[in-house]
Amino acid sequence: MAFSMYDACVPVCAQVLTALAGVMDKAAAHAAEHKLEEAALLQARLYPDMFPMARQLRQATDFARYAPGRLAGVALPEFPASDGTSFAELKDRVTKSLEFVRSVPEAAIAGTEDKDITWMQGSNSRTMKGRPYLLYFCLPNLFFHATTAYDLLRHNGVMLGKRDFLGPA
Repeated sequence: MAFSMYDACVPVCAQVLTALAGVMDKAAAHAAEHKLEEAALLQARLYPDMFPMARQLRQATDFARYAPGRLAGVALPEFPASDGTSFAELKDRVTKSLEFVRSVPEAAIAGTEDKDITWMQGSNSRTMKGRPYLLYFCLPNLFFHATTAYDLLRHNGVMLGKRDFLGPA
């Protein structure tokens, strides 16, 4: 069976986003049950020079949209370049990202292994071929930021397990 860019992209991004939506629900419930300020969890960091939890989630949702959107060559939806201030706001970002990811047609991603993908990273332009862009840039970043958001919440008492990270089967 040939390698499918679509199968390596859309279902994977959708699985991570679906899991993150559930994690946001559990985090909100935990904050409410323990009468915690959501801001304390949203601003939690593993180390002072790392992004806080809300930014980790923003980065995860961005990479989940960038992968299929840029491969397909479709316009990426506009999202604020700011971190959410509540779990409800973060879940909304996840939900809208998931809707976009699922909307990208398979035919638009098929055959993009050697397509030049160019984007701005800060003030620098970067270009990669489609397959390395997906496998060595987007997906590792998606998993890094999703894992870090999960770990920050777990470290701060939210009862999460591996099943929560993996999402529904």
